[in-house]
Amino acid sequence: MVDLQTQYQHIKSDIDKGIQAVIDSASFIKGPAVSSFQKNLENYTGAKHVIPVGNGTDALQIALMALGLKPGDEVITPTFTFIATAEVVALLGLTPVVVDVDWDTMNISVDSIRKAITPRTKAIVPVHLFGQCADMEAIMSIAQEHNLYVVEDACQAIGAEYTFADGTKKQAATIGHIGCTSFFPSKNLGCYGDGGAIFTNDDELAAQMRAIANHGMVIRYHHDQVGVNSRLDSIQAAILDVKLPQLNEYIAARQKAAAYYDHAFANHEHILIPVRDERSTHVFHQYTLRLKDVDRDALREALAAAEIPAMVYYPIPLHMQKAYQDSRYQVGDFPVAEKLAACVLSLPMHTELDDEQLEYITTHVLQAIDAQH
Repeated sequence: MVDLQTQYQHIKSDIDKGIQAVIDSASFIKGPAVSSFQKNLENYTGAKHVIPVGNGTDALQIALMALGLKPGDEVITPTFTFIATAEVVALLGLTPVVVDVDWDTMNISVDSIRKAITPRTKAIVPVHLFGQCADMEAIMSIAQEHNLYVVEDACQAIGAEYTFADGTKKQAATIGHIGCTSFFPSKNLGCYGDGGAIFTNDDELAAQMRAIANHGMVIRYHHDQVGVNSRLDSIQAAILDVKLPQLNEYIAARQKAAAYYDHAFANHEHILIPVRDERSTHVFHQYTLRLKDVDRDALREALAAAEIPAMVYYPIPLHMQKAYQDSRYQVGDFPVAEKLAACVLSLPMHTELDDEQLEYITTHVLQAIDAQH
């Protein structure tokens, strides 16, 4: 699904130098490499504050901890997403309130958000799924109307740009009160281990989250609140600092591959290609098809026989997961998410795809689907 080895070969010299510099300095924790990457990421995204942390899940948890929410407070999030989005809500004793998504963009449904708000609602966590932003202008308007916090889960969408009705442009993770991202190796900006970051333009929230990420500590050994231990180590920061200047190039390569897929599958009666939201660029963390009248398992088996990986993100919506079953929700309550879970298929998507590989993949996808009909 991702060719990290070939990508590494293109930047090997700089990566090796960055790692060696950290080893030579022995500044493995909170060293200069972390400070450098933090500043460069602030410059890239336009965020006033970037707080590097251990992973994307930590970023979400620390963000919610900083909001001062109390057990039982409700947090709205889509039911069609990776589990971490709701996991951190549940871990903090908050109440996850899941809602449906839009069929076209697969992002959180604004109408569903409106219907889910109660007097206990305190925050919305929209997920920028697969690489394009949710409808943030509408979400921020709802949040302002109801005095709610917005924490963007931008773990799949770093570098995506959202355009407001007045022409203002902002990057994913910099629109809400807080934004979160992951540097998992397969991400568009990925390290060689775990890593994540939190974004905010609010000075007070930034100070709060820095303290929480550092055991609740501002002054050494003075713990004013309960915190966690979450930090981006220096070696991972050095790797990310090398890759960050390549990010726009990486995004363009993914968009080029997506355009090839689009052309190959356009107007096919059994395939719906990803819909681009006109308000957001799409950075294609995943290229996800929606299949019509196709045996997905048989298609995956046919592709696997041709040594083509294909993944289902995500086969079970949150409200149907055993750990999150809730008497408030029944099968059938979120028809769009349930339909997507049954029909989506993601194809290989990375920076190193060439036309020969793309032709091989698309030919086998089309042949396997045609063989079913």
